[in-house]
Amino acid sequence: MGYIQDFTSSLHRINESNFDDIALELFRYQFNNNKVYKQYVESLDLDTLKIASINQIPFLPIEFFKTHNIVCGDWLPEIEFTSSGTTGLATSKHQICNLSFYLTNSKAVFNQFFGSLENYHFVALLPSYLERDGSSLIAMMNHFIKESGSIHSGFYLGNEAELATKFSGLVSSSKRVILWGVSFALLDLAERFQLDLSNCLIVETGGMKGRRKEMIREELHSFLKERFNVGAIGSEYGMTELLSQAYSLGDGKFKSPPWMKILIREVNDPFTNAPNEKVGGINVIDLANAHSCAFIETQDLGKITQSGYFEVVGRIDNSDLRGCNLMVY
Repeated sequence: MGYIQDFTSSLHRINESNFDDIALELFRYQFNNNKVYKQYVESLDLDTLKIASINQIPFLPIEFFKTHNIVCGDWLPEIEFTSSGTTGLATSKHQICNLSFYLTNSKAVFNQFFGSLENYHFVALLPSYLERDGSSLIAMMNHFIKESGSIHSGFYLGNEAELATKFSGLVSSSKRVILWGVSFALLDLAERFQLDLSNCLIVETGGMKGRRKEMIREELHSFLKERFNVGAIGSEYGMTELLSQAYSLGDGKFKSPPWMKILIREVNDPFTNAPNEKVGGINVIDLANAHSCAFIETQDLGKITQSGYFEVVGRIDNSDLRGCNLMVY
């Protein structure tokens, strides 16, 4: 585990100039130490010694997290993250070697986009930590709530009336309010209460999960902006199988931290990258996944814009419904 410890301790020194070299180094390590990933790569009949670009690295289909333990080496997990899934469908499982590293990494990502946690009241329309054991999102939010140092930060799903009353006092405080919730909960709040949240940040994590009729992101955000009197709705792009998050500050255009990169593959040729502005399957390199697999082929559809942002536009046909995404393209 020495190599991994050294790698993760220097993760946040990664930048655009050294990303590719570090990703290739991690690929070689994971090919040699992750049994499942090694078997998958070998099944492709590739000469791994000739892989000299991140565009040549094979991406592990995300479905493997439902059927295998995706780990490098032999160690006991400190916690197992599980996807919420849909009734009757298998759920993904991500073995986590060090929960503290995940929480520290998530905090570092947040700081890059929003600044210090201590500057916010975190108002979460999410299940509480005890109600949803094994959720990476809830573990992250529980950490943010504690780190914020605010007595008003907390989980408010099911207590929307109390929250609506509390907003009037919170929005005038020295700290800024950040309202963070799943799509159906934000929609429920917006329908029940017309709140002036013009001084608040709103972050939706997607996911109707059968609770509401699916809506395209633009339709949902338009309604929320009108009801909450805000100019933009932010979004978080994260999942059980990743240890880092990407964020949109509005308009559904996401940016990743320096140690996370999005590539778009051709839908009908998963080993070929699509050009900018063309919709295809989203591949993710998350170098924080040092203990598992950093190279993930998701079932999300998206595109990279000319300005370097990426957009999530839907799901690939026949892929199961996931909590972190809207389904309609």
